[in-house]
Amino acid sequence: MKLKKVLLVCLIPAFVISGCGKTTKDETGNITKQETTAEESAQDEQETGNTETEASGKDPNEKTEEASRDLFAMDTYMTLTAYGEHAQEAVDKAAERVEALDALLSTGDENSEIYQLNQKGEATLSEDGGYLVERALELYDKTEGAFDIAIYPVMQAWGFPTQEYHVPDDATLKEKLILADASKVNYDKDTRKISFDRDGMEIDLGGIAKGYTSAQIMQIYQDCGVTSGLVNLGGNVQALGCKTDGSKWKVAIQSPDDTEDYLGILEIENQAVITSGGYERYFEEDGVTYHHIIDPATGYPADNGLISVTIVSDDGTLADGLSTSLFIMGEEKAADFWREHKDEFDAILMSDDGTLYVTEGLENDFSTERTVEIIR
Repeated sequence: MKLKKVLLVCLIPAFVISGCGKTTKDETGNITKQETTAEESAQDEQETGNTETEASGKDPNEKTEEASRDLFAMDTYMTLTAYGEHAQEAVDKAAERVEALDALLSTGDENSEIYQLNQKGEATLSEDGGYLVERALELYDKTEGAFDIAIYPVMQAWGFPTQEYHVPDDATLKEKLILADASKVNYDKDTRKISFDRDGMEIDLGGIAKGYTSAQIMQIYQDCGVTSGLVNLGGNVQALGCKTDGSKWKVAIQSPDDTEDYLGILEIENQAVITSGGYERYFEEDGVTYHHIIDPATGYPADNGLISVTIVSDDGTLADGLSTSLFIMGEEKAADFWREHKDEFDAILMSDDGTLYVTEGLENDFSTERTVEIIR
């Protein structure tokens, strides 16, 4: 299949510049990308699509208002794009919301709600913080511990939050793993009061924060009357409606083997597309590569046969959490989990032996030149 010109919103990792620019390596050996914004790609795609033609029933000569904004928040570059009469208002309000959530949920900002909780071991959370903790604990139960917001002390032991990477010794990992147990997080959804059973416990909502943020942006767009829009939060993509010509958005799924290539093209409408992979953030020590997706069962980077997991769902928060969870589960457990919850999401899984798995719900919306095994 020849891949035509598409909206190359590459699903690249958090903490990396969004877009499809050249790939470089920083001094630590971590892959980064030079900036090519999703806004430019969105404009290219709109130009190829005969904007506002018979698909929308509007005058093809009538220009659709477009607004786009780039910003840096949640440790990543983001692009917000909206189309319609109130596009600029929607984008401006969305940017304010992103910045507010970033300030609220950061683990490194001493003024943030989560930082204060981690220092004191108890708090009364905001509506946003409470909602995310509630969803996170639901995911913990649903995934049988694969998604665990209490993993933060283990992440710190590896140096991932500060980028001071090192392999922790066994004694340190054993000590930190005792704290990595979301079942020891006490949360009352009525009062939004939260506390920890063990001293030294800390949480990090980063595993679902961007998915929640993209969902919030979609709501803002709709409240402003926007019916077509796209957000790219450092690779977490969510679309509102279709493109202005009535066709679906096209999203390129990045290859974990080659950052200049992609696995295929996914067509979406009113959905979030979120990818997790070991290639996103990693370091090397003594010739061994260690990535940032930690298995709560072992305290080490997950090594269950998958190198990339893409989740497609109309629920951005769920998609964000499951992209990490299914990566940790591995192909067999991930496929079984999908079969139990196929009405909530679909998935694209890439194994370390090069096998590409796609759940049957995406069979007609995912195009690739690779051989695919359909999960049914």
